[in-house]
Amino acid sequence: MRATAALGLGLALALAGCDRAKAPEAEQVTRTATNPAARAAAAGVTPMNERVAVIGLLNKRNGIVRNLRMQPGQSVRFKDGVIRLRACETTAPWEAEKLTGAFLQLDIRDTDDQLRRVFSGWVYKETPSLNVVQHPVYDVWPKSCAMTFPGGAPAPSDAADSSNRSSAQNSPGPSRRAAPPAAAPSPSAEPSNAT
Repeated sequence: MRATAALGLGLALALAGCDRAKAPEAEQVTRTATNPAARAAAAGVTPMNERVAVIGLLNKRNGIVRNLRMQPGQSVRFKDGVIRLRACETTAPWEAEKLTGAFLQLDIRDTDDQLRRVFSGWVYKETPSLNVVQHPVYDVWPKSCAMTFPGGAPAPSDAADSSNRSSAQNSPGPSRRAAPPAAAPSPSAEPSNAT
C-alpha cells in the first residue's frame, strides 16, 4: 500500500513539474492575446507604427502638389496648416476589392492665428468621393500605404505619382487590332441539297 501511495505521489510531483515548465508559454500566449501590437506581429500584419504612407497635399490656389511620406502618429506642418496621419490601411492582396485608406486630420490656421480642424476622417485613394475634404484651398488624399500581410506578402506600394495616371484601359493599338471578320460565302457557292 505504501509503495503504491509513494508511486502515486511521485507521479503527481512529476506531473506538477511538467505544468510549471509550460507556465511561461501560457503566460506568453496570454500576453500576446491581450496586446494588439503583439497580435498583429504574430499574425504577420505590419504594426501600425511601422507602416509608411504617401499622402498627397494639393494647394488649389497655385496647383502645387506635395507628396508627404509619413508614418501613423506623425504630423507635418506646411505653410498655414498641419496634416496628421493617424492610421493607414491597405486591403490584402488576395481580396477582390482593392482599397488604400488613411485616417487624416487637417488643421488650418484661421484669421485669428489659431489652428482650426477642418477635416478628420478616413479618405480612400480609389474612391475619394466617399469622404471629401471640403476646404477651399487644400485637398489631401492617400496615395499608398506600405505594409505586409500574413505570409510576408507585401502590399503593392505604388509610386508617389501613381494617382496622376489614368486607370482606364488602354485602347488597342494598330498591332492589337482584331482581324476583320471573314466574309461569309455567297449563297450561290453552297451546294444545294434540294431534290
